Order: sequence, then structure tokens, then C-alpha cells
Amino acid sequence: MKNLFIPFVLVIFVLGCSKQSNFEIDLSGEWGCQLDSLNKGEVEKWFAKPFPKTIQLPGALRDYNIGNEPDLNTKWTGSIYDSSWYFNPAMKKYQKPGNMKFPFWLTPEKHFVGKAWYQKKINIPDYWTGNSIELYLERPHWQTTVWFDSVKIGDFNSLSVPHRFIIPGHFVTKGTHILSVRVDNAIHELDPGINSHSISDHTQGNWNGIIGDMKVRAVNPTRIETIKITPDLTINSVKVAIHLSQGAKASNLDLNIEVEGYDNRDLVTNFSSKWPEGANSFSVALPMGSNYKTWSEFNPNLYKMHVSLENIDGVLDTQHEVFGMREFTVNNKHFEINGIPVFLRGTTECCVFPLTGYPPTDETDWARIFEICKNHGLNHMRFHSYCPPEAAFSAADKAGFYLQVEGPSWAKYSTALGYGEPIDQYLMDETKRIIDEYGNHPSFVMMAYGNEPSGRYVGYLENWVDHFRKYDPQRVFTGASTGRSWAIIENSDFIVRSPPRGLKWKDQQPESVFDYRNNTEGQQRPYVTFEMGQWCAFPNFKEIKKYTGALKAKNFELFQEELELNHMGDQANELLLASGKLQASCYKQEIEATLRTPNLAGFQLLSLNDFSGQ
Repeated sequence: MKNLFIPFVLVIFVLGCSKQSNFEIDLSGEWGCQLDSLNKGEVEKWFAKPFPKTIQLPGALRDYNIGNEPDLNTKWTGSIYDSSWYFNPAMKKYQKPGNMKFPFWLTPEKHFVGKAWYQKKINIPDYWTGNSIELYLERPHWQTTVWFDSVKIGDFNSLSVPHRFIIPGHFVTKGTHILSVRVDNAIHELDPGINSHSISDHTQGNWNGIIGDMKVRAVNPTRIETIKITPDLTINSVKVAIHLSQGAKASNLDLNIEVEGYDNRDLVTNFSSKWPEGANSFSVALPMGSNYKTWSEFNPNLYKMHVSLENIDGVLDTQHEVFGMREFTVNNKHFEINGIPVFLRGTTECCVFPLTGYPPTDETDWARIFEICKNHGLNHMRFHSYCPPEAAFSAADKAGFYLQVEGPSWAKYSTALGYGEPIDQYLMDETKRIIDEYGNHPSFVMMAYGNEPSGRYVGYLENWVDHFRKYDPQRVFTGASTGRSWAIIENSDFIVRSPPRGLKWKDQQPESVFDYRNNTEGQQRPYVTFEMGQWCAFPNFKEIKKYTGALKAKNFELFQEELELNHMGDQANELLLASGKLQASCYKQEIEATLRTPNLAGFQLLSLNDFSGQ
């Protein structure tokens, strides 16, 4: 499914000219960088000119203080629900250049929306001459165009999966070449929604750059494009569906598959076969025996699959996948994992990472996050209108954590679904890309289009659910995660909606026997509480000094100064503790009421950490 780079495993690629190499080039490090605010780089052929400034990639412009200082005219990506800061005379003192204190979300030191060019010289070895090479960029943000010397290779637009470009072999010669990547983080005709957590300044911010792995490698024209692994516990097997690259020559090919334990090298099963002559795809059900171990939150057992494609000259391509033997299913109003009832105790992850602004691509960082969640009694995470990088899935696999992934869209405030706009087709394409890229991970059990849409969304999302349930039957789907005023997408496998939440302390005293059984709309399918909580606490001003990265807590500074001006600065800690105790009590009451509700399937908090937007 994915072209993973395994530098410590000897893999022999038989290339088009019979040269052999396991070599790949790591592109991380110093890159030339130039902003293209006036959109003139392509016309002026910047791909043929050296750039005077440099930047370290992976990274973002704002990591290196590149961009414009935020001011009153900054065009933010995100809704401002109370614009009084702009015209309230008392706020003028916070609008000064060089020390603007913006109250609505965390503020970057530098802000840039538009096109930025990144350029690097790469040295092509002799034995790559005449062979195609693949450029792999794990997570650009978010629209890329690539040039190899003066040749425009193509462009790609995804907020969720790696960007891959094939540079044809007739452009590849020995020696130094210039690789240019233009990244555009501006909204054009394709608008995912300005509050989508994939791009919004409410959360990660609309940064410009490239993070994660950055590599080029030699590839064969006949190679594996995707591997789709579907466990079937009823017959103790896994179905393996393999698709070749477009234009592959499927002639006289041999296919080899091996499955082994993840933490050991014990061979579980293997399979060898001639590839069907002229076919682009092949499927087979592999028996796993009767002693395999299942994957769940209780025992997150994993397996490795190695798939190789060969011909008479040797190995053409080898791919590696990690998977788990698990079935996440619906049984009336509840979920089951491998036939065992499971109640989802979740939090909503909104892509809030103040030190970088963007999500981590290192598995260690995500392992720490899931460990914190498990220490708080959780087993589930919803990703609000964004899809995390590969590392999040890998860490969740090992932790035994259930993930609800969403497309990168909150199609409400600046865009809408069902009108035939570019966003309609983009979300169909993006969903397929997400499933193809991450779908073998056992932790990836649930999916929604995204968050709270507008427009003619009912028909659109009914089609979305039907289409992807058929395309990917090992997951459960819901049209959208929503509040109470949105229509329920009736063909959804489960519901994520907000009515079963809230407290009645305004009208009655707290008590410990109420539940939400009357607030689930009579649904005969699993019902998960949407964004339960949202109980606020007074800011902790001691945290201001912790914002040492790309995003600063200028809003906290404003609030602290206003408190001082109103002669209440010495009460800040008391206000924090009092509101914090009330907040904790509110969350406790809601969670306990949810656990008492017999016809609920789980909850998703908003959230276990602070939300910086709105």
C-alpha cells in the first residue's frame, strides 16, 4: 500500500537498464527558499535560478521566522466569531506593530499564506541513469508542484497523505540536478473550509512547509502500487488485494507473500504464485491457521506482511505492511471488537500542537500521547476534520487504541457540500487516498467525511457512506460528526451527535442517577456522544512561558493585562482553581451519566487537552 523506505534491509531493484541498487537519497537538510507572494515564480523560471536564502526541511517557514508579522490586515484562515477586538477603543493598545495581542487563538510570530519555493541540488549516481525515480514528501502543507531541472513533473493536492511524484527515466542522468518544490497554502477554487482543523488558524495554523520523510528512490516501471489487507476471523484468513502501478508490464511475474509475527521472526504463512498474465491486480486469501492472535485494546497483537514481485532478472519491488487480525463491527446499538462488546471512551484530537503548529510525524511523540490518554482511562480518539500522519496509526496499533479518522474538511463557513463544487470530488478522492494509505492499520476502525457540513449534504453524504462501505468493508462509516441541529445520515453505520450531553444545573441540583437514554433519537445503531464537555476554565497564566515554539499565547497575555487593569490580577490563581474545580466536576458528571446510559456506544470528549481556537 505504501512505498516505505527501509534503509537497513537489502532490497535489489532490477531497473529498466539492468542496473541494480538499493540506494535512496534522504532529502532532509538545507534547502533554498524563496517566497512567491506575487505568483511570478513559474513565469520567471525560478526553477532554473538559485535561491539566496536557505531553510532546514523538514520544517515550516514560521519555524525560521520567515513570513509577515501579524497585524490588523492579516487575512487569517478561520472564522472570528466576535470581531469587537478590531473596533473596540479599549483594544487599540493591543494592536501595536511588533507586539500585537490577538485574543482569538494562538498567534504565530510570522504568518504567510501563498506560494513558497523550496530548492535542493541532488546528485544522481551513474547506475540510476535512465531509470525512473520517485520523489516522496510525507506531509507538505498543502498543494505542491514539482520541477526536475527545468521540467515540470506535476502537481498534487492532499492534506492527508504523502505526495509522490514519478520523474521519468529519460530525464534522469548521472550528476547534479536541481529539484524544486513549490508549496501553496492558499485557498483557491478548492476550499476545504476555513475552520477545518487540517488548515485553520484555530488549531495548527495554516503553515507553509514540508514535514516528515523527504526522499527520492529508484523505482521500476512495474511495481506494487497498493496492498489491501482484510482480516476474516470467521475463516481464520486474510484477504490480500494487490494492485500494480499504472503502465506496469504484467508479464512473466512471480509473486511472493510472507506473514510473520511483529515481535518475532516466526513465519505464520507464506504464498507464491505466478502473477496473472496481463492483469493489473491480484487477490488471494491466506490462511492464518488456528493459533493466530487477535488485535484489540486488550491485546494489541500485530503481524508483518512482506510482498515481493519478481521476474527472471530478480526482484522488481518489495513492500512491507503491518496489520492486525481484528474485526470491528456493529451489533445493534453497540460496537464489538472480535465479537466482544466495547464501549468507546474517547477524546477529540483537533491538531493542537503549540510548539510546532503541525502534527508530529515521529511515532515516539504519538506513543506518548496515547499513553497519556490510556492513563486517563480512554481507549479511543476522534481526529476532528483532519487525518493524522502515519506515525499516529503505528503508535495506536501498538497501544491498542481505536481511531476515528476524518477527511480534512469542515464544510460549513466558507464552503458547502452537494453543489458540484471542487470540494465534492476532492473529498471522494481524499477519502480513497486515506483508506489506501492507512487502511491496513488495525487501529483505524471508524471514519466520517469530516465535521458539521452545510449545503445539500444529506444526499452527498448518503452516497459517500454507500460508496466507501462497499470499497472498504472492514471499517464502519458515518456521514459526519455533528451537533444536534444537523440531519442524521440514515444509512450510517453509527451516529456521532451531540444531544446526549449537558447538565441541568441551571434548573435543578446536581444528582448522580440521571442519564441520557432519552436523548439518542431512538436510533437502532451505535450512538456516540459528539464533543462532550466543552466546559471552560479560567486561563492558567503560568503556562505562558511554555509557549516557546511557533505559536505564542498572546491571548493569555491580553487576558492577564486586562485582569490587572481591573485590579483583579492577584485573584488569577483563585479564579483558575475555582473554575477548574467546576470544570472537573462538570466533566465527571457528564462522563458518569454517559456510562449509566444503556443505549449509548461511547463518548468523545472535547477534550482531554486545551482547545486554542474560538
